[in-house]
Amino acid sequence: MRKRHWGVLTSFIAIVLVPLFVVAIYLWAVADDRYGSTTGFSVRQSDETSSSDILGGLTQFTGGSSSPDSDVLYQFIRSQNLALAVDKKLHLRTYFSSHWKSDPAYALWPDATAEDLHWYWGRVVRVTYNQSSGLLQIDVHTFTPDMAQKIAQEIVDESTKMVNGLNDLARADAIRYADSDLEKAQEQLREAREKLTEFRTRTQIVDLQSDIQGRMGVTNNLQQQLAQELVALDQLAASTSADDPRVTQAKRRIQAIRERIATERKNLATTIVPGTGKDYPALMSEFEGLTVDQEFAEKVYRAALTARDSAYDSAQRQTRYLATYITPTLADSPEYPQRAMIFGLAALFLLLSWGIIVLIYYSIRDRG
Repeated sequence: MRKRHWGVLTSFIAIVLVPLFVVAIYLWAVADDRYGSTTGFSVRQSDETSSSDILGGLTQFTGGSSSPDSDVLYQFIRSQNLALAVDKKLHLRTYFSSHWKSDPAYALWPDATAEDLHWYWGRVVRVTYNQSSGLLQIDVHTFTPDMAQKIAQEIVDESTKMVNGLNDLARADAIRYADSDLEKAQEQLREAREKLTEFRTRTQIVDLQSDIQGRMGVTNNLQQQLAQELVALDQLAASTSADDPRVTQAKRRIQAIRERIATERKNLATTIVPGTGKDYPALMSEFEGLTVDQEFAEKVYRAALTARDSAYDSAQRQTRYLATYITPTLADSPEYPQRAMIFGLAALFLLLSWGIIVLIYYSIRDRG
């Protein structure tokens, strides 16, 4: 063997074998066993089928989330607020820092701050989220099986509280908006009725349509009389001559009736109603506008009342709930650290690193 061969061998021992020996000592002699607990849940809604539910299949094809509440829950589980809430109940900093001397590579260092605990929370709690189905799976790793199960159960409990809080907030918002819409509809209906009442008081006409129909009754009677006189004239003309006095009198009566009809129609269209300063067509237009406004306000009020009743009915039901499909498990044997896998990955990484370094060395040597 030449000198360079001894250098390659020395580098192999220094870069590969010695680090692997240190890793093996840590994994099999130093690292504490860790136990896992798994739980899984999802946020479900009991609302009736809506357009968003009908398009759920399209949402899956486009890669969208089937439940925005699950997105919120995913971020909540990874948040510092949840880590501090669980720490307050289970004293996580005290528990994990107690293994600092025996396993400093994985344990939490003493006197850890809230930010340190939040960083360490990401090592202890692994969250897997399937956006297409909205399912969340949480894996917790601790030094004892009962502690892992307790942390997983606390995550489920806190997540349930968070979902219930979202549910209560949605109920409160729905009721508040429904009450607000109902108050606006009531005020709109009140104003429409007050305007119609003011119109009747000002014109002293309770029902303008009935009043006009009463006045039109005179014209209708005249129309009937005109028709009778025309029939009588035709009968008279068929049996008498044109210069008969009875024919002349019948024609005069017909002319008088026609003039009276024209006068009545003109009076109805142009006569100013006392105390209003407006004629009947103008009053009719104003009355119809007020009537339409009142009918519209009544429809809006009925719709708002129905929406308010529906909001109160929905408030009595749990529209969002946490569906747990895997209850927190209790481990019988340690699963972590996965010594063989970690040792194999370390060996592969060190060999690749050593090989790259040797290739770089020979490349530089050949060019030199």
